[in-house]
Amino acid sequence: MLFKRYRSHDKSKNNFSFTIGNQQLFSLSKSIPTFNVEIYNSAHKNVWNQFVERAKNATFLFHRNFMEYHSDRFEDASLLVFKDTKLVGILPANREGDTVYSHKGLSYGGLVLSTKTKIEDATLAFKAILKFLEVQEVTRLQLKVLPKIYHLQPADEIDYLLFLTEATQTRVDVSATIYNERASKIQGNRMEGVKKAEKQGLYVEAGKDFEPFWNKILIPNLQRRHNAKPVHSLEEIEMLAAKFPKNIVQFNVLKDEGIVAGATMFITDTVAHVQYISANEDKQQLGSLDFLFHQLITSTYREKKYFDFGVSNENQGKNINKGLQYWKECFGARSIAQEFYEINTAHHTKLDSVFI
Repeated sequence: MLFKRYRSHDKSKNNFSFTIGNQQLFSLSKSIPTFNVEIYNSAHKNVWNQFVERAKNATFLFHRNFMEYHSDRFEDASLLVFKDTKLVGILPANREGDTVYSHKGLSYGGLVLSTKTKIEDATLAFKAILKFLEVQEVTRLQLKVLPKIYHLQPADEIDYLLFLTEATQTRVDVSATIYNERASKIQGNRMEGVKKAEKQGLYVEAGKDFEPFWNKILIPNLQRRHNAKPVHSLEEIEMLAAKFPKNIVQFNVLKDEGIVAGATMFITDTVAHVQYISANEDKQQLGSLDFLFHQLITSTYREKKYFDFGVSNENQGKNINKGLQYWKECFGARSIAQEFYEINTAHHTKLDSVFI
């Protein structure tokens, strides 16, 4: 179901007069700003991307050149909110029936705000979104909230708005993350793997050569262990890396010029995030992954604020792959939450009287 276009036309006035006794000194007439919601289309591409660049809680995943690589798989339902003519917020999203989701093709989402957007405008923008969705016969908004490690400035407005609108928490995942300013010492069992790799002459190459990792390591492992495929095809990850060369980097571990392990990294302003990780069956004997991540954590991305291994959850967040989580924690990673919420769009009325 496609959205109908919607725009609020409330242009009422507030009048202010100042008097002493019976004498009126002056009078002011102040226009109440209108918050307009528009459905994303290609004409918005430049203004959308420019907003992402200056937002306080956005990453390159929200850039349209990233979002649109899988446009054939989703009914895009992204929204822009304008305060009069000024863009104050965006919502990367897709629609399925009467539900709009934080875009299912992205790792995270939520209400994206500029550094200049204050909480009153954020509240009115979110209210406008919910009201708009209700008019469009959308009953539920499912938000996959951006983890705070990606925030460039404090950006917790959405947490407060979820409380006010009585949102229901539907899922929580835990991601294993290292805070580099207070990084814990890497445990001895991981350092033993590093020593194994050094003795056997393993080395790491960084760049844009995704093919050996995808075809010789990642795809066979996912097929054998989970009967699954990578979220990104080889062609897709190569295309995205060409568009975002500073943000997407491949690291391959080699032995005698043959690949034995690798990791694909997504790099943002604050986080070095592991998007894919895999190794051949000799990883225990070779110490290939210990060797790779020791280098990434202690050298390559030591200056990033956070190093994030990603989640180890299964069964919609209700279980954790114990062995995988333990391996990550041995490098000093500890848990951060990624939260999922459902909001009844009719609850926009709960934002009517927030400010007193």
